[in-house]
Amino acid sequence: MTDSAPSAVDEWSIRRIVRTMIPLLAALSVLQLVSGTVLETYEAVLLRYPALLVLVPVQIGTAGNLAAITCSRLTTQLYLGTYELSPSNPALRANAGAVFGLAATVFGAVGIAAWGIGLALGGSLALGRVLLISLVSGLCLAVLVVVASVAAVEVSYRVGLNPDDTTIPVVTNLCDIAGVLILFAVVSVVV
Repeated sequence: MTDSAPSAVDEWSIRRIVRTMIPLLAALSVLQLVSGTVLETYEAVLLRYPALLVLVPVQIGTAGNLAAITCSRLTTQLYLGTYELSPSNPALRANAGAVFGLAATVFGAVGIAAWGIGLALGGSLALGRVLLISLVSGLCLAVLVVVASVAAVEVSYRVGLNPDDTTIPVVTNLCDIAGVLILFAVVSVVV
């Protein structure tokens, strides 16, 4: 049987993965430079409020982790044939609910820990402000996580790329960049 469609072995070849990932990772690396540049513009604020300095890596790291988990779950559902892009899909709603539940819990705990560390480092931000910054920016990131994860899986699949290879790098980098922007947008309103 001479079928022109690629076999499962072809799809999972190292050559195909490298050919897909090198340009994608190069573009995402350039975007990370943007995130670093934005972060540098807030250096004075970070040094003035150590709790915020603690929040930056934890916020973007946690959002990236939530996004990676969500993409992995959605991709698994896609391969099992249970994924459907519809607000009535109970599995999609459950994943979104889990992201928001985890975000509220984790970002609340992160806010309290950042306040404590900031206080130990001589910071002056009140617990309520640090907690508000952490929760609002974390929940905004949760919205981004859900939307970006669904979009990444959809786009990857529709253009013929393997979502296992492409979605997690895309959403984690997006969460890094947007995480910095969202955090400092909230900081500029609250502080």
